[in-house]
Amino acid sequence: MTKERNKPVGLGRRSLLKGGAAAAVLAGPVSLFNINHVWSKDVMWDGQPFDAGGATIRINEWGGFWQEFMQKTAIDEFEKTYNCKVAYDSSFPWFPKYVAGGPKSPAFHMGNWNLNEIIKLGKVGDFFLSTDELKENLPNAPDCWDFAFGSGLGVTWGFGQYAHVWRTDLVDPAPVGFKSFWEERFDNKRATYITSNGLFMTFFMTAAAEFGSGPDDLKAGFEAMRAAMPMKISDFTGNMQTLVERGEVQMGVQWEGEIFLQMDKGISVAPLTWEKKPILTQTHTVSRYSDPMEKKLALALVNTKLDPVFQNKAAETFYLRPSNKNAKLPERLTSKGVTNTADALDGLWIPDWNWYLDNEDEIVETVNEIFAG
Repeated sequence: MTKERNKPVGLGRRSLLKGGAAAAVLAGPVSLFNINHVWSKDVMWDGQPFDAGGATIRINEWGGFWQEFMQKTAIDEFEKTYNCKVAYDSSFPWFPKYVAGGPKSPAFHMGNWNLNEIIKLGKVGDFFLSTDELKENLPNAPDCWDFAFGSGLGVTWGFGQYAHVWRTDLVDPAPVGFKSFWEERFDNKRATYITSNGLFMTFFMTAAAEFGSGPDDLKAGFEAMRAAMPMKISDFTGNMQTLVERGEVQMGVQWEGEIFLQMDKGISVAPLTWEKKPILTQTHTVSRYSDPMEKKLALALVNTKLDPVFQNKAAETFYLRPSNKNAKLPERLTSKGVTNTADALDGLWIPDWNWYLDNEDEIVETVNEIFAG
């Protein structure tokens, strides 16, 4: 977990070049007009809709059906309410796009990520508002569970637990516990992900914890990957679903939402939740050095995603658990035993992504060799 940072919002390069300020700096002392101009001040949003005058806010978020849902459920109405345009970039990875411009010339004003990418950016620059700053500007923040702000750099609006997916019609007896993945009966019928996938990263740290002294036990993690061979390697969760449906994989690394979806499609699968209880999150960030109008729009859009009505719809569509305490779960989640209560959050684990990123090169190089046989 990273510590929350309370850094003041400074002037970005783009802001410094606006409104003739560059010419004033070159010519001599900055006038009192420029010192007191709106773009020279920090941005606070009072939670009320405003007219953005046709401004464009750039966001990064997942594509495909996800993008269609966001457009219909949140963005269309948001653009009308705030008189703005949302430019949506679904071309992952976004990390290099942020790095290319640097913190003070942000590629996007708001982003939706998994935590590993957010923290990776946080390690190379001051890109995002801290959670304290977000809380001060998001009216829906007090209604969110505390863990939603655990990253220190964003706010989580939806999440799901990691689990093994297993074929209930092909596996007997039923597997018990995280370590069942390594049982001999699943040789070449089990699967995880390529090393660039965040699900593999969490799987590796969980395996290191279960077989070693903790999630930072590299030796135990490597030995666990070797012991799991032979196994299939998937690139993303959709491909894992396909492998499971075909019966090529009888035990695979997955997150619960994808498993619940297959169950409701009539596929003979079930989740085996990990004892360590790591979670896959959907987390929003707001770029620190966005210009004032775009930053206010970013805060307003994030607040929309924290609304219980939106989170209810996302839970219905994506099987995502909400972070807002007041969100009501749909039947498709409650029928699986999911609840939105404080007790349901007991023991949830967010891995130490700083540690993983510090050791990523060694992990990737070693594990790729193991996977290659």
